[in-house]
Formats: sequence, structure tokens, C-alpha cells
Amino acid sequence: MRVAFLGLGIMGRAMASNLVKAGHEVVTWNRTPGKDVEGARTANSPAEAANGAEVVWMCVSDTQAVEGVLFGPQGAAESLSEGAIIVDSSTISPSVTRKFAERVRARGVSYVDAPMTGSKAGAESGTLIFIIGGDEPAIDRIKPLLAAMGKKFFRMGETGKGQATKLAMNLQIALIYEGFAEALTLAAKLGVDAETLIHLVQASMVNSGVVEYKAPFVLNRDFSPNFPLRLMLKDIHLTLEAAKEARVKLPGLETVEEIYDMSAEDGNADLDYAATLTLLEKWAGVQVKAAAASAQPVGD
Repeated sequence: MRVAFLGLGIMGRAMASNLVKAGHEVVTWNRTPGKDVEGARTANSPAEAANGAEVVWMCVSDTQAVEGVLFGPQGAAESLSEGAIIVDSSTISPSVTRKFAERVRARGVSYVDAPMTGSKAGAESGTLIFIIGGDEPAIDRIKPLLAAMGKKFFRMGETGKGQATKLAMNLQIALIYEGFAEALTLAAKLGVDAETLIHLVQASMVNSGVVEYKAPFVLNRDFSPNFPLRLMLKDIHLTLEAAKEARVKLPGLETVEEIYDMSAEDGNADLDYAATLTLLEKWAGVQVKAAAASAQPVGD
């Protein structure tokens, strides 16, 4: 298929590369020049990339970025042909997604929201899980592309439902990891070995996919960004905005939002969201370590 891939960040570059490897004709564009994909042609604007494309696939940072890529100067919408499909793998507002879809539907263009889970490793290995909202005929057409980048997809309903579901998923991730981080911090302060505690968690009903994925990074003190804290914070804000629109109260997430705000202010915005642990450690005066007597006072 002829694909314009817009956005070559932590996830997008690997996704576009997997499309090329699967034999698709890919044209890429990225806001910051210099992020080329081997085997793909590089365009100077979203409009140039989208010219003649059957599918325009986006993976950018936020709602404003999606609007700019589609409808800003030299935006992709200028070049869309009737019958084309827009697929958005960014995580953005569900209600605004529906408005974007209406704007392009008038031109005979389909709109599919397809945020994903699987982080950087899933993007690189082509094992992402896509969470999709959109019409079934459009989804059927993009199945070869989904297969090149992921291992599964779940259609959650009409356009916008993919984004709504992704926010519900990230809400759970944020709360689960916060509980994990707080438990590790308390245990460290009380002199419990972190590695032994994690083995116990993994053997019990407390275990989760979040713990399985993040535990090795925590034990190795590796907070390099698989999913940057600033983007998780953006998703938390989106979730609370969507909850406000729906008149739903999320008291747990409101508290976690404060932790992320303070952690970002503490210099962790560009680290992985797992770095929220370091703020808890700072407050407690300990550091979680994979060694006996892991409660080490900060500064010693």
C-alpha cells in the first residue's frame, strides 16, 4: 500500500520501518528534520507526504500536533484524495478526534483512531496492540498495515472509541505503577529488600503486566524513556478532561496527577514515567535497590 507516515518519534520511526520491511511504499515526514527511515522517501511537509497516499498514518505528541499535521499550513488534508484513510496512533482527546473525523469525512476520507500499547520495545519488534475506533470497511483495508506493526488489534466501536479506551488503559497503568512505586518506597524505608519483594509480588495475585515490564528497569535504575513522563502526564490530563466532559469523578487519578506534576517539575519530564519513583524516594530519604539492606539513606 502507499502510506504516508507522519511523526518519527520513539514509536513512529520503528513503526514506519516495519511498514517498509513488509513491502509497503512509505513516505515519511517528521517535524524535526533528520529522522529518516531506510527504504522510505522523506517529504518536506505533511501535504507532500500525503499526496497520492492510500493511507495517512500519524503518530505525534498531542491533540494540537494532530490538528497542525492535518489542517495547518501544508497539512495533510490539503492533499487527501477521496477514498483515502487517515489513521491516528497518537493519544489525543476522544471528543476532538470525532470533530477531526467529521472534517475529513466531508471530503470522502475515512478516519480511524488507532492508539496502541506496547511501548518502544513493541514498536521495534512489530508486536504492538492497537486499540481501534472506526468503520469496519476502513479497518479491513488497513489490516495489512496493522499486521506489519502489531500482533493484535481490538475494535472498540466507532471513531473516537479507540482514544477513549486508550485513556482508560493509561489510567490503569498510572494507578498501578503508582501503587507499585509507593510499595517499593515504603518497603525500602522499612528495610525490606526490593528484589525479594518483587519476586513475592510476581508470585502472588498482586502481580500485573505493569510490574512485570517495569520491575527490571526499576531494579537497574534505568529511567531512560520508553514512555516519557511528560507524555503520560499529557494522557492523565486528557483523561481528566474526558472525565469532566462525561461528568465522571476520578479521585485516584487526580491525586496521581499531582505526583506527575511535581515529578516533572523535579526534572523528570523527559525520563520514563517510572521515574516518578525517584520523587517518592526523595521524600522518604531512601533509594530502592536490588541488594540486601536496600534502604540506603539519600546522600550517604
